[in-house]
Amino acid sequence: MGKTVLITGASSGIGKAAAKKFAGEGWNVVATMRNPEQEQELTQFPTVLVTKLDVQQPDTIEAAIDAGIARFGQLDAVINNAGYGQNGIFEATTSAQIQQQFDVNVFGVMNVIRAILPHFRQHKSGSILNISSGAGRFTLPLISLYAASKFALEGFSEALSYELSSLNIVVKIIEPGGTETNFGKVTQEQFAHNPALSDYDDFTQAAGKMFANMIAAKLVTAETVADVIYTAATDGTDTLRYVIGNKDFNKRMEARTNMPDQEYINTIRAGFTKFMPQY
Repeated sequence: MGKTVLITGASSGIGKAAAKKFAGEGWNVVATMRNPEQEQELTQFPTVLVTKLDVQQPDTIEAAIDAGIARFGQLDAVINNAGYGQNGIFEATTSAQIQQQFDVNVFGVMNVIRAILPHFRQHKSGSILNISSGAGRFTLPLISLYAASKFALEGFSEALSYELSSLNIVVKIIEPGGTETNFGKVTQEQFAHNPALSDYDDFTQAAGKMFANMIAAKLVTAETVADVIYTAATDGTDTLRYVIGNKDFNKRMEARTNMPDQEYINTIRAGFTKFMPQY
């Protein structure tokens, strides 16, 4: 009956592109999202089951897994794609925003993995692909919460990969850079701002200019990221990390890995300091 993958956050962006990629390659796909009744495109694929899954609601996770098994017989891989970025000055964020960021990007992934592991253990196989970010390896101003959640996801995924290797269950991390999706739009809409914290205004504007220069570089498409996800799921290796991004992004990843720590920190500081007012 072919292999089957369950994908979270499949309503748009990387998740939807991955669902279409796997379906096009002959896989069965359990495409999950918070509002499946609104999906019109993926429902046209005969090998795609569109169903509800909210990573903050464990009962919907169990129901989606059960529905996928009932429809296709077995689940072979899960792609933990659901996530978002809570950006802004840390002091401007609320406790609720901090909790929400980790509930979705970290605890939600853990909820899905905990729910799928009994099935993978039963079949003595399975692949877990966690969609991280370059922000899981290096960070920048204004993304402290998002980076913290992705750093946590990276540490969790690496440690988990060691545990599950003994059971023939593979864990992999996908690290996209800037992508042509609505992720940035959603992030901007949820940008934390507090007018009372005007002391940060000069810094926020300087950091914003630095980000604008980065965004001006060519972004990779969601389809390109989906191709890398498919490769990771099917290449038969135990490679842990897969990096995908433009030249600037790849240079940043290389610098974070190879440059002396303080030298790298100074380079990042210089990136936004040059936009700061001189007093």
